[in-house]
Amino acid sequence: MRVVIAGGHGKIALILEKLLTERGDSAVGLIRNPEHAGDLEAVGAEPVVVDLENATADEVAAHLRGADAVVFAAGAGPGSGIERKTTVDRDAAILLADAAERAGVDRYLMISAMGADEPASGDDEVFTAYLAAKSAADAAVRERSALNTTIVRPGGLTDDPATGRVRVAESTGRGTIPRADVAGMLLALLDAPATGDVTFELISGDATVAEAVAVLTP
Repeated sequence: MRVVIAGGHGKIALILEKLLTERGDSAVGLIRNPEHAGDLEAVGAEPVVVDLENATADEVAAHLRGADAVVFAAGAGPGSGIERKTTVDRDAAILLADAAERAGVDRYLMISAMGADEPASGDDEVFTAYLAAKSAADAAVRERSALNTTIVRPGGLTDDPATGRVRVAESTGRGTIPRADVAGMLLALLDAPATGDVTFELISGDATVAEAVAVLTP
């Protein structure tokens, strides 16, 4: 399996790339900063430098041809402002969908955010913009009939070791989950195309990843 991951230098992405390459699959990470290439190579992934905020769909599609799936794991990051929530968290996700369609890649996994479809409370304008961007991106990708999309909305992310135990539901309630378990769930979803057209929240729980995927499979 050849998997192209947008935001290839992110923490979840690097773990997923390592999981893929360790089992013999091919992982390609799209990165903006060429200085990050060595970190991808260290986990066995192929780095490709492309700026998703400025590239065209055709340019991105050229890097997707021959892939079996794409994963959107990019994000503007906690220190970014409202504008980049739009250009990365929304527009780059939609650009990847456009590119996937042009490249003939139908499997699309999206890392979204818990509460993306709920109005944000409080006065944090940046966080409100972030949730709005995630909600818009999810909706735009879901409506693509040519794509088989699974949208994962994890709870609060930690750097704890993987537990292999998760909880999935349309609404799980607040909770946390190690990034390593999110990556493990993404790996399992790549092997389960029948989970397409599903949007769910993901936190730590009692079910194994295999059991959780079975719950999500029609």
